[in-house]
This record gives sequence, C-alpha cells and structure tokens, in this order.
Amino acid sequence: MPTSDTHSPTGRPVHVACIMDGNGRWANRRNLPRTEGHTEGEENLARLVRVAVTRNVGWLTVFGFSTENWVRPRGEVRHILGLHKKLFGRVAELNELNVRIQWMGRPFDLPEARTPKYVQRAIRRAIRDTAKNTGMVLTVAFDYGSHAEMVHAAQLAATQGPVDEAAIERNLYLPDLPPVDVLVRTSGELRISNFMLWQSAGSEVYFTERPWPEFDAAELDAALLLVR
Repeated sequence: MPTSDTHSPTGRPVHVACIMDGNGRWANRRNLPRTEGHTEGEENLARLVRVAVTRNVGWLTVFGFSTENWVRPRGEVRHILGLHKKLFGRVAELNELNVRIQWMGRPFDLPEARTPKYVQRAIRRAIRDTAKNTGMVLTVAFDYGSHAEMVHAAQLAATQGPVDEAAIERNLYLPDLPPVDVLVRTSGELRISNFMLWQSAGSEVYFTERPWPEFDAAELDAALLLVR
C-alpha cells in the first residue's frame, strides 16, 4: 500500500481519478494548434504529480486516451501518442518522487487493442523501472474504456464460475486498484465519459470550469475537500 506524508481523516491516502479535458479548448483560446494544448496538458500532469505526492493522494489515475479517441484526426492522434511515450519516459523524475507508474487499458494481445508497439515498450519500461517505488501510484489509462473493461471482465469471469460482483472485480484490468474516492472532470463538462464506471460507484465528483492545462494545486485541494 502506498505511503503518504499527509493522510485523510480515515487514516488512509485517497484515490483521485482525473478526466483531463479541455486541452484543445485551452489552445483555441490562445490561437494555438490543438497539439500545443495536448503538450501543455502533458506538462501539467507532470506538475500535478509533483503536487499530489505532497497531499493525501495514494493513487492518481488519469484518463490519457480512450478507446473512442482513435477517431480523432491522424496528426492529433500521432502527437498524443508521442506525448504518452514521453510521459512513460519520465522515469528519473518518478523515481525521485518515489512514484510507481502503471497502465490500464485493453490488453496488448487482444485483437481490438490499438496501442502501438513503441508506446507498449515505453509502458513496460516505465512499469519495470518504477516497480520498487513505495509512494503514490500513478495509473495512466490508455486505449481505455470502462465498457470494454467490464465486458472483458465478464467474459473472463464466465470461464471461472458464477458471474457476480466479486468475480467482475477480480477480473478488472487492475483488480488491486482501490475504489475511486473523488473523480475530477475539467473544462466545464458535466459528464464522466466512460471512465472507471465500476470503480467510481459512490465516489464524489468534482467539476471545474478550468481546462486541464490550468488544473493546479488549488483545484486539487478543492477536490480533496470533498473527501475530508
């Protein structure tokens, strides 16, 4: 279990999940290409990780790329893929922060999985090279959709015996990931977009008008107030 300097009143670190929305709108307001918004969003995630490790956050899970995002323009998708390779390459910084990284999404060996080989390699290296860290767990959801996850879990459960809630939970992509305490959605959208529907049942939800590149320490603290 991750350790944390600052704990919640319940005596345990909390799980924060973020739908990182608004990168394109952030760029449009500045008359920049959408790709610049995604670049700034990736940089802001790095900033937020540095903040989160000083709070009572034991698990930070972020929606990096959904199963639906593949329909975006090819150039934009290619740029986002490069950013995720860079994100999973921040091993030295993660090790310095004692952060362990993991990935959640459609298993690479499934026919419908679409994570490119070079991103797969970056994911595997990051997981391996941060595996001994004992602090906050950063989970990046890539090629992820909650419906796909639950269908996959149900299919596996059906081969093992009766399909009940416990069987579904055992077969989620990351069954050891605890339930979400607070779900964050940025950029003024009041929806949760097929993200961790099973794990977020009963969680608090924090909506903010700020786009993801502007989600800062004050916003994180406001979200954490919902679970104090």
